[in-house]
Amino acid sequence: MIAHLRGRISEKHPNRVIVDVNGVGYDVFVPLSTFYGLGDAGAEIALRIHTHVREDALLLFGFATLLEQELFERLIGVSGIGPKVALAVLSGIEPEELIRAIERGDLARLTAIPGVGKKTSERIVLELKDRLPRARAAAVLAGAAEPAAPELRDDVLSALVNLGYHRPLAEKAAASAVKALPDAGFERTLKQALRELAK
Repeated sequence: MIAHLRGRISEKHPNRVIVDVNGVGYDVFVPLSTFYGLGDAGAEIALRIHTHVREDALLLFGFATLLEQELFERLIGVSGIGPKVALAVLSGIEPEELIRAIERGDLARLTAIPGVGKKTSERIVLELKDRLPRARAAAVLAGAAEPAAPELRDDVLSALVNLGYHRPLAEKAAASAVKALPDAGFERTLKQALRELAK
């Protein structure tokens, strides 16, 4: 089984990257959270890999962090969820927010993820509530990853999504802006978030 790949980016598409390792190209599916952190074609890359073996295919799924990989592997353990749906879940919500939504049983947030219906959300909460990566779940619940001003962050996030930015990217920018300007109002925080997106 392939567990790790280090090489250069040969091609890069949303949800998919081809990694050149000493002249051999590996086709790797990645969540958007990993995709947005990748460099351009030709850049060095190191990914954690989950090798998924089916009768008719051998598929590679790559992750920038251990947390993403752990959540992916727990998601595909849920009845009715395959690797493609698990990837869609991780592409539609930040890992820390996913943990919070599962711990709180927030079905509305989970069903907001494209491709995830009410029944799938209920199964995710039911089967994963007690099987989340423990250290991260504890940190998230303790508020370590909770923004200082969740309402302001949500307002800025909503504005960015309405402006056409992709949700995971907008979530990162909104969180960074709130962190950078903890005492600012909506307008200044939104401007800061737009600066983050322009980087």
